[in-house]
Amino acid sequence: MADFKVQTVLATLASAILLSSCGNSTNTPANTPTSGEVTISVDESFQPIVESQVKTFEGIYKYAEITDNYKPEGAVIQDLLNDSVKVAVLSRDLNESERTVFEKQNRIPRSTKLAIDAVALVVNNNNPDSLLTLDQVKSIFSGNTTSWKNSNSSSNLQDITIVFDNNSSSTARFVKDSLLAGQDLPKNTYASNSHTSLIDYVAENNNAIGVIGVNWISDTDDTTSVGFRNKVKVVGISKEANPESVESYYQPYQAYIAEGTYPLTRNLYIINIEGRAGLGTGFASFAAGDQGQRIILKSGLVPATMPVRIIGLRK
Repeated sequence: MADFKVQTVLATLASAILLSSCGNSTNTPANTPTSGEVTISVDESFQPIVESQVKTFEGIYKYAEITDNYKPEGAVIQDLLNDSVKVAVLSRDLNESERTVFEKQNRIPRSTKLAIDAVALVVNNNNPDSLLTLDQVKSIFSGNTTSWKNSNSSSNLQDITIVFDNNSSSTARFVKDSLLAGQDLPKNTYASNSHTSLIDYVAENNNAIGVIGVNWISDTDDTTSVGFRNKVKVVGISKEANPESVESYYQPYQAYIAEGTYPLTRNLYIINIEGRAGLGTGFASFAAGDQGQRIILKSGLVPATMPVRIIGLRK
């Protein structure tokens, strides 16, 4: 009789454990390409486009939960190297030394190009110099041109103030690598706390010139993007040393980024170091696939795998 009671109790406990286990699997979906939980680290200059991607992905796959953290580029790289995250979104691919770190850990990073992006220059609405040659831009960021009067003798503005969103931002690195050949930024360079602070500073200071990822001002259907553009002027840039007309200057519109006529372009990558096909892999595939590329197209960037139609209109 005692043995029967013991067997009954054990059977009851086993059933309870089984039910509890089933309940947990229901509350926490398995980590697959379309379900589970994952944390990704994102270069903050791409926050608008990645937020749209995450929102759409989670809307399609109701058992998927993506925590997207937005940080300066340097912090995103550290998250990958420290194994804090398995997926990151960056404006550059991993360099050789970073790949070596993963190789020593027997991990193979997979980099996928998502889009062609651009870096935009913005000035105060009272600044008459919203058209600059690429040589003038290089001279400003190298510190050779420190006053607006140096580039335009009739200007009423004084000393130039250069503003970035963050000291370790991808836009600051882009300027140093692409315009300054690795040289340091000049002493008249400052960092704001956020993209909103950058736009506000330029809007309130006549002498300022700001550097911002075009994603923050390219989506004409996004209220934040439209609000930013209303506060400042976007600089048109010409590759020609002596442009003959205003038609030689190009703003970072999607068509000009695709053509390469706007000079300050860069690529957007998603980097995945998952060892298996988990939710991070699923999100990376989504962003690089048809639906993700259509979101990029709508945002004003140039998709990596979809053609952009350029229509010429005659007067």
